[in-house]
Amino acid sequence: MRSSPVSEKIQKVLAQRGLGSRREIERWIADGRIAVNGKTASVGDRICATDKVSLDGRPVRLRGKADRARVLLYNKPVGEICTRHDPEGRKNVFQALPPLATGRWIAVGRLDINTSGLLLFTNEGELANRLMHPSQQIERQYLVRVHGGVDEAMLDRLLTGVELDDGPARFDRIESGVRTGAHQWFSVTLTEGRQREVRRLWESQGVEVSRLKRIRFGSVEVPSYVRSGEWLELEPKEVAQLGRLVALSLRTPALTPEEKRSAGRQKTRLQARGRTSTRNAGRPERQRSSGKSSRQKPHDARR
Repeated sequence: MRSSPVSEKIQKVLAQRGLGSRREIERWIADGRIAVNGKTASVGDRICATDKVSLDGRPVRLRGKADRARVLLYNKPVGEICTRHDPEGRKNVFQALPPLATGRWIAVGRLDINTSGLLLFTNEGELANRLMHPSQQIERQYLVRVHGGVDEAMLDRLLTGVELDDGPARFDRIESGVRTGAHQWFSVTLTEGRQREVRRLWESQGVEVSRLKRIRFGSVEVPSYVRSGEWLELEPKEVAQLGRLVALSLRTPALTPEEKRSAGRQKTRLQARGRTSTRNAGRPERQRSSGKSSRQKPHDARR
């Protein structure tokens, strides 16, 4: 007696192939862009390796997962958008990334056009999905320059929680930095990725964010030698560490000799041009914490 082919939800299979995150693929299904065996797919449909799947009329190869889980760190400049297509023709972050032989780079979250700093990209859809999911409580750390008066009561409110138009929000840690005239730098940490959440938290207190840069996502920080508009591929052990952070086992074999040489050349090229970073602008003078525990160890934190 022959066993039935193993089937899985279509969004999971396509995410494993590196076509996009699960949520992104669910939107494609809802928009009618995906077909299975010639019929428009529905969210929740299950497929197996023998099914014929197409995206926008083009066939998708189902057999096998991405060859190796890869992650890029990108130092996003102000002025770039995080969508692939823009009616206004503005530059997007994907244009700066190296090409993939199969699949495509999936952004782990987004930064708005006026925010700079760390963005992660991966070819592993399930990793992107888990890193973005609110239940994972992944820490995001930002440097923020605020224009306007900031007092102790305001910082207490931002740590305790304020009501935004999409629900309550708060920072987990706030570190006070350099003050220059009417501007002051802060380092803030939170474990959500809602749209413009950092800006909206400060704006809820009547002050203006004049500069915002993300410097850490989970265990990954922007090296000082990776300048704005440049990318660096994480080493297999760093990719595996991200996977462990979200309880995901990833295929991260050691680099081949040629891959090692290529990665070494790129890193040497970046380091040779010197180190530039705005991180010291927000060097903490003191830290305030909400007292909330998190799964990541704090970086340079004094509790």
